[in-house]
Amino acid sequence: MRLVCPAGTPPSLMAAVDNGADDVYLGFRDETNARNFAGLNFDEASLRKGIDHAHARGANVLVALNTYPQPGTWRRWHAAVDRAAALGADAIIVADAGLMRYASREHPKLRIHLSVQGSATNAEAINFYHERFGVARAVLPRVLSLAQVEKVIGRTKVEIEVFGFGSLSIMVEGRCALSSYATGESPNTHGGCSPAKAIAWQERGTVLESRLGGVLIDRFDAGESPGYPTLCRGRFTVKGETYYPFEEPTSLNTLELLPKLQAMGVTAVKIEGRQRTSRYVETVTRVWRSAIDECATHPQRYRVHPAWHEALASVSEGRQCTLGAYHRPWK
Repeated sequence: MRLVCPAGTPPSLMAAVDNGADDVYLGFRDETNARNFAGLNFDEASLRKGIDHAHARGANVLVALNTYPQPGTWRRWHAAVDRAAALGADAIIVADAGLMRYASREHPKLRIHLSVQGSATNAEAINFYHERFGVARAVLPRVLSLAQVEKVIGRTKVEIEVFGFGSLSIMVEGRCALSSYATGESPNTHGGCSPAKAIAWQERGTVLESRLGGVLIDRFDAGESPGYPTLCRGRFTVKGETYYPFEEPTSLNTLELLPKLQAMGVTAVKIEGRQRTSRYVETVTRVWRSAIDECATHPQRYRVHPAWHEALASVSEGRQCTLGAYHRPWK
């Protein structure tokens, strides 16, 4: 299985490549990618250097163009495809069918990966994109069980990539409207789930409040570590009880599932976190490189080492992990 790691900045790209990533995914500094935040992403010069660094060490670079162009802005997305191809990217990660059509027609040698934002959860959808646009790999949303992932793999020739570690999203990617409701800007068109300009912090005595578009997201008491305000990870009062009604701050960690993922034919394991630091990228890449190599060499004797868990816990959200939708004991 290939290890696919995030790179929000040039230092993160180097950390991923130098610690064993097979593929590194990143985006341009605009709304063509779904992590359009200030201080993140690449211009042409930094991407060219990053691609050279990755290729010199045998790694591939995947450019995420995973938002949806609108009638008045589609030329910007076409230009982004052209730039990715001209700079030597190994693949683009795309959600919009019109953009896939453009890429397959204008750059037939450029690999197309179906983004998780495309929200394809079954083989029929994936095969449609393969037949029409030559999609070579599909990233599955984090809402499928292991049994469902295996069924998808058995019914398509397209490479399948799954999330292995990082922020857990219980929303069906590509269809979430919470941020758009609060801020007026959809992450699927503007590239930011919680744009910085819509975020406000206010201290009330010893309590720190976070708001998004005027909506109160959370209150943090003294000693609590405040998280970046997103609606799906907010604490709200529901019927008199204050808790996380959508999703608790936690990290997906599927290290223990590696032998099963390998046996069912998963092509690539993806690490979430383009918005995270280079230290995060370095730590997670090193652990997962060791785990995948050990699983490939000795699948029957594979076990999760305590040191791996300890290292990942140090960079996990909320210092707690879950198997997410992959594990459903009631089924």
